[in-house]
Amino acid sequence: MHDQLQPTENSQSWLERNKATVLDFIEKSVNQGNIDAASVHFGESYTQHNPNIADGVQGFREYLQQLRQAFPLVQGEVKRIFADGDFVIVHMHARREPEEAGLAIVDFFRLAEGKLVEHWEVRQPIVESNLHANAMI
Repeated sequence: MHDQLQPTENSQSWLERNKATVLDFIEKSVNQGNIDAASVHFGESYTQHNPNIADGVQGFREYLQQLRQAFPLVQGEVKRIFADGDFVIVHMHARREPEEAGLAIVDFFRLAEGKLVEHWEVRQPIVESNLHANAMI
């Protein structure tokens, strides 16, 4: 069994600031399409683990431009957000078009000194289940 760090007021505010950074980044980049405003949240380097996005701010800029050109009404609604150390995890409902069921997305961001430095993503189309009435989001 390992020793667990007890949360302090400072560590709690640090976690809240990390969550606020990620929420602002999602709002400005995905929902507003304003990568210039969102880019203040990038660290000196940005490592991307999504195979469809290149590393760095420019890689994200190009991805976002392509996404918003193909789907100008794309929106992401954060349903849950968690912070653990330098990691922020987001459970999001994303829709490329308002009428579609959309995607259930889980994003993992790693921050360093309050800046985004790494990103992983898992996504799954939202479908209805024949086995239960539980929603994916």
